[in-house]
Amino acid sequence: MKTQHLNLRHSNLFKIVLVMGMLLVIPQQTNAQFLKKLVKKAEDKIEREAEKRSEKRINNKIDKEFDGVEDAIDGKGKTDTETIIVKNNSDKKTIENKTESNSKQQPNVIWNKFDFVPGDTVIFEDGPSTNEENGEFPSRWDLYKGNAEIGNVDGENVIMFLSHQSYIIPYLKNSNEDYLPDVFTVELDVWFAKGYTTANRLWIYLCDKKNNSQKTERLVVMPHSLSFASSSKDYPGTEKIGWSNEKVGSWKHISMAYTKGKYKAYFNDTRLINVPHLEINPSGITIEAGNDNMYIKNVRIAKGGVKYYDRVLSEGKIIVNGIKFDVNKATLKPESMGPINKIFQLMQKQPELNFSVEGHTDADGGDDTNMTLSKARGKAVMDKLIAMGIAKNRLKANGFGESKPIDNNTTPEGKANNRRVEFVKF
Repeated sequence: MKTQHLNLRHSNLFKIVLVMGMLLVIPQQTNAQFLKKLVKKAEDKIEREAEKRSEKRINNKIDKEFDGVEDAIDGKGKTDTETIIVKNNSDKKTIENKTESNSKQQPNVIWNKFDFVPGDTVIFEDGPSTNEENGEFPSRWDLYKGNAEIGNVDGENVIMFLSHQSYIIPYLKNSNEDYLPDVFTVELDVWFAKGYTTANRLWIYLCDKKNNSQKTERLVVMPHSLSFASSSKDYPGTEKIGWSNEKVGSWKHISMAYTKGKYKAYFNDTRLINVPHLEINPSGITIEAGNDNMYIKNVRIAKGGVKYYDRVLSEGKIIVNGIKFDVNKATLKPESMGPINKIFQLMQKQPELNFSVEGHTDADGGDDTNMTLSKARGKAVMDKLIAMGIAKNRLKANGFGESKPIDNNTTPEGKANNRRVEFVKF
């Protein structure tokens, strides 16, 4: 490159000499200042041409380097460029940075995939119940605007929103008061029908807009993302979908956790919103649908409680109603991983802790069926902890069906509290 640059300068020097020679035949009265300007312009032009040629050669070299990188990514060549491998399991994600040459140590980054833990005591629960009559307004709710009715989807009762901008509120005796405690969680499943996502939105307000309306924030739920205040984030893997057409309808599990000013919101198995200091006081819940083809089910509001380790020290056991199973089965639901992760972390930090994992049911169904189901569910949770790395001799499983209720079996909230898994120290 240096030799080519010198040759270029020699060629240009010849041009300057030629210009100087021509100027010798110009009459002597020609202004000497004009001669200086002409020479300066010639030198500037030569310099610009040299820079352009050099830049072109550099760009060609860069293009070749990028071609090599692209070939390596496509598997056509070899390069030391880093690739990222993501491994998923039930309780965490691991990113490993690796190079083909492995010439240097790369960081291994681990973060919690799902850290949502439901509150301990259910203060509102609606499935809706199988006793609800199809086509009627849901008995556990009140209406602010619009229209909503009980419907049935794939054999399950759901709440169907039948008009644009329909608002419903939990029907509670103290709905005109601030019924949300300082620590609470909210969960529900939302059905988004196929279609354009601009129309398919659900709003969850942190106040009762009919009975206790006040300054509030709202969580905006979309088929692929959550938005709250000034925060907005897509569910991993859907960043390129944006406001495009939803090809198929699907259920999304939405969770919110509030702890004395700190607010988190989750989409399926991932936390998307994390606000450290919320500037409002949540006082109630209002749910608004932005379309007339949206459904919700499995709505639960629960009061938070004492940390797991403190509970073991004071009571000798941990009561968890956030571990969920498929209906009449011992199959764990994905949202169960939040509390299971917490138990796993506790047992890792406290190697002296050993637990009997005990399942409990509500009073619906036969005694024998509930006993068998509770034992199977206790074993399913134990097996999951063992698969995660807890030694077998630190765990055992049992089940007691409906024989040990901790609440009444006459209300949805009481039944929800009785459907639980207990971790009893031994």
